[in-house]
Amino acid sequence: MCLGIPGKIIAITDPARKLATVDVAGVQREINVACVLDEGHKLTSCVGAWVLVHVGFAMSRIDEAEAAETLRILAELGEVQEELRAMRESEHDSRGVKAGA
Repeated sequence: MCLGIPGKIIAITDPARKLATVDVAGVQREINVACVLDEGHKLTSCVGAWVLVHVGFAMSRIDEAEAAETLRILAELGEVQEELRAMRESEHDSRGVKAGA
């Protein structure tokens, strides 16, 4: 199952391509933040923001309390570990390292 999982943006890595590093429960990954930018939310405002991450994109901004509650519910459902595993594997794949190696 693919879900949006909460993560905190910790750095802008490529402003031209609208890429940032997000931390999802200790797993860091580069994502695209274009979907959460608008007149009121410029690229620089993303650092420190909580977002829902899905397939490498920040899909929406959420507040810290909503992020914590979502992670709690996903943990109860047993979905957090599966999503984190998928994120770790896709990070290995994107670097040319075979998943599970």
